[in-house]
Amino acid sequence: MGGLSPASFAALVTVGALVLVSMNNVAPSLGQLADGVPGMLRLVGRMLPPNTEADFLARIALRILETFQIALAGAAIGIVLSLPIAWLSARGLSPLGRGAFLVKAFVSLLRTIPDLVWALLFVATVGLGAVAGTMTIMVDTIGFCGRFFAEAMEDAEREPQEALRAIGANRASVLVGGVLPDIMPSLINSSLFALEKAVRSSVVLGLVGAGGIGQELKVAFDLFQYRNASMIILVIFAIVLLMELCTDKLRARVR
Repeated sequence: MGGLSPASFAALVTVGALVLVSMNNVAPSLGQLADGVPGMLRLVGRMLPPNTEADFLARIALRILETFQIALAGAAIGIVLSLPIAWLSARGLSPLGRGAFLVKAFVSLLRTIPDLVWALLFVATVGLGAVAGTMTIMVDTIGFCGRFFAEAMEDAEREPQEALRAIGANRASVLVGGVLPDIMPSLINSSLFALEKAVRSSVVLGLVGAGGIGQELKVAFDLFQYRNASMIILVIFAIVLLMELCTDKLRARVR
């Protein structure tokens, strides 16, 4: 078997079997796809042409602005809070010692719970609107950046840290003087990815009442206003594409 051990071969066969069983149980069949194509074409026909009325576009522009505000505020707060949380969870750097595992588990919990679940929780807590969306993006960003910031800190060069410890520097001084300067490009890259992710997430959060353009999209589908929905989808696509282009250019400069 080309160097595969019996255990590895058994694991490979098991994974393959699980994939095949899953595909058989939940993957669409060719017949289902063929039957669904006419319905999809009818839906697309009802969505064209997109609604370009001035009043509607003005309302969409306000919702887009709110979506950006949710993404920027939530991501900014989350990134700032992620730095001390990552420090507390980083092996060899955390002032909590073995207690760093508990902080890392907390970050994993934030990352495990889906965005929509957090949004539902915050909507129930603070009510419908942009505040719930901002809190959701903040928690999601901490779960994302907290992990990658901690990994970057753990992978930082050891020599500057050891030199600072040799002259009696405490853990905070080691972090500021030896770790952060070394990992700053990685922190910036992770922050830009978090911002890009926040824009995508903030679009979806409106589906559960957490503000933004997603709320308009839900209303359009609920009221069968498919021409409105197609315009909103096009605007969302343009916004996400523009954000990706901007973050790609910023990451290229950082490198």
